[in-house]
Amino acid sequence: MSPDVTIVGGGLAGTEAALVLARSGLQVLLCEMRPGTPTPAHESADLAELVCSNSLRAEDPLIAAGLLKEELRQLESPLLAEAEVHRVPAGAALAVDRGAFARALTGMVEANPAITVQRREVTELPTGLAILAPGPLASSSLMAAVEQLVGQDRLFFFDAIAPIIDAESLDRTRLFEATRHDKGDPDYLNVALDRTAYLRFVEELLAGEQVVPHGFDSADKLPLFQGCQPIETIADGGPLSLAHGPMRPAGFEGNPLGRNLFAVVQLRSENRACTAYNMVGFQTRLKQAEQRRVFRLLPGLEKAEFLRYGSLHRNSYIDGPRLLQRDLSLRAAPHLYVAGQFAGGEGYVESIALGHLAARCVLDRVAGREPRIPPEETALGAIHYHVTAATEEPLQPSHVHWGLFPSVPARGKKARRDLMLKRARESLHQWLKST
Repeated sequence: MSPDVTIVGGGLAGTEAALVLARSGLQVLLCEMRPGTPTPAHESADLAELVCSNSLRAEDPLIAAGLLKEELRQLESPLLAEAEVHRVPAGAALAVDRGAFARALTGMVEANPAITVQRREVTELPTGLAILAPGPLASSSLMAAVEQLVGQDRLFFFDAIAPIIDAESLDRTRLFEATRHDKGDPDYLNVALDRTAYLRFVEELLAGEQVVPHGFDSADKLPLFQGCQPIETIADGGPLSLAHGPMRPAGFEGNPLGRNLFAVVQLRSENRACTAYNMVGFQTRLKQAEQRRVFRLLPGLEKAEFLRYGSLHRNSYIDGPRLLQRDLSLRAAPHLYVAGQFAGGEGYVESIALGHLAARCVLDRVAGREPRIPPEETALGAIHYHVTAATEEPLQPSHVHWGLFPSVPARGKKARRDLMLKRARESLHQWLKST
């Protein structure tokens, strides 16, 4: 039987879209090129594999990512529900056991009678109703087909992956447990650095030998996405740039150095058993030997064993505001919808959200009604507006943040966010009521 909808890509967006469409009664064909065609970043053939980190970021709705998750839960997002099942300790954030999360979703999709999974690379654009969600590592053949359709060069930027360390190799006597500003349980392990140790670390970091991108990862004319800058790139901005960035010491009143605390490195659990830790914000392009040498200079990491080294990988996306209609379909081919990071979202939750919205738009089309787009005042609407109507050219992929929301007449950060949150909740309630 011919599918009602074809989905290209079994990442977070594609998996979310497939499950949403299937529960609404449509027959779905989901095409995923792994394992036959691997990527430089994925480690398994599982659907919805998380690559860079295991964190879906903050839960607090006063943080835009937290609000986005709150809204997705109200839409009964299948992936957010599964994330709750595989949650691991992460303070005030939602983090998951990556392996268990992906395996569970793979089994769920493959067992769904309304979904057919084909493990093959898609080299030509579908002729029927379809959602393109190939993710940041779309194959060159698919990108060539998209480029031919839209008449525009592909756009790339780099993502950087942070290292993962074996928990048993950490010297916990030299680390302290805490979350920044005591938000949530003290689920992070933290490295405390005084000024001398910090400056030595920065000096060695900048002296470290780096991998030179080449082949499909070379993009001399395109900058790195600001939210995924390698740690050495940040350090190159000045000796104190890391202390004001991912290593900022704010919010650790009970640290072992007291007032001498100058910088902090945070380690977040990768799984429920806490057998592996991610170096938060430590995306890097250092060579593996240099990662061992430089990162082992940190107190408590002297004998660190790296389960995964940091690395760079390509991110592919389209310039949505010039190419997409309001319903996330391509202007040049309205039967093709675009979702996830390929649409210009950045981040796990944003990918899930755009996959969910693309599925809803497809359902609206099948039902013969106008697309029901969430209001711009909501987190869902803010990320949707960014990938379909942002004024910057070309599009800069983005996480959801309060700067994407329409402004409010209030002074002060707290007052503005309180008002934005209140308005977003009211807007979502009215939208759900009307749809």
